[in-house]
Amino acid sequence: MRGGRRAAVLGHPIAHSLSPVLHRAAYAALGLDTWRYDAVDVTEEQLPAFLESLTGEWAGLSLTMPLKQTVIGLLDHIEPLAEVVGAVNTVLVQAGRGRPVLTGANTDVYGIVTALAETLTTGPVASARRTAAVLGGGATAASTLAALAQLGCTTPVVYVRSLGRIGGLMRAAHRMGVEPRYVSSDTAAHEITSADLVVSTLPPHAADVLATQIAARASEHGAVAPTGVLLDVAYDPRPTALAAAWARAGGPVVGGERMLLHQAAEQVRLMTGRPGPVDAMAAALADALEQVDAQADPAPRA
Repeated sequence: MRGGRRAAVLGHPIAHSLSPVLHRAAYAALGLDTWRYDAVDVTEEQLPAFLESLTGEWAGLSLTMPLKQTVIGLLDHIEPLAEVVGAVNTVLVQAGRGRPVLTGANTDVYGIVTALAETLTTGPVASARRTAAVLGGGATAASTLAALAQLGCTTPVVYVRSLGRIGGLMRAAHRMGVEPRYVSSDTAAHEITSADLVVSTLPPHAADVLATQIAARASEHGAVAPTGVLLDVAYDPRPTALAAAWARAGGPVVGGERMLLHQAAEQVRLMTGRPGPVDAMAAALADALEQVDAQADPAPRA
């Protein structure tokens, strides 16, 4: 592609990623007619060879699971936020001597903060001292802790299935200066409805049982309706069972597609040097999601 630049989203599986929709819409709106953005299926084992194959035409990479932590040891530089969080979802490819220089960044934190802020500026907890709950203990949970800290929540409660498998998250929290309380997810349905902010970082359908429990509690006589904002980073199906149960119980919901949109807009800015055209990207995403909804495709998307 003479005179153009390349970028791609990497992950496994990757076929249902909506990142190409967002980035291609951004390139069109910005007049970057020679830029190209693809989805490439890359496993953890294949990642080192793929990075070694990059040439000067590449501008950057978007990373989804399971590559956000695997990539860290393969980079030349890591931006401070990504290093503290311990998760890289963006790789910037820059000219170097002999081979490109790879720098890791994290735009998930920006995406979470911005998606929540859209509701918090007008919602019921816009100015209150906020409490927070996080569902899940993986790389996105670490980004969520950083985002919540930016929103004034430095002592969130983190709900996980296994307290013996959160060493990485605990170390990330320590680096951030955040002091979460870690508890079993068995108690989540009884507790999260009282939090000001709730972020589910669980994969698609992993919170379905919790959704059923919340719906059951909402139907109980005297049950307190949730007043806090829920952000479910999953958006397949749309709405997710958790988001639907939360909304039916009376709580405000932020769809995971808003996080996807804003983290992608920040990636566009980092890769092109120009602000991501959020409106154009949002319109393209809405069209793509309408098509997905119409097809009722249950497969997970990155």
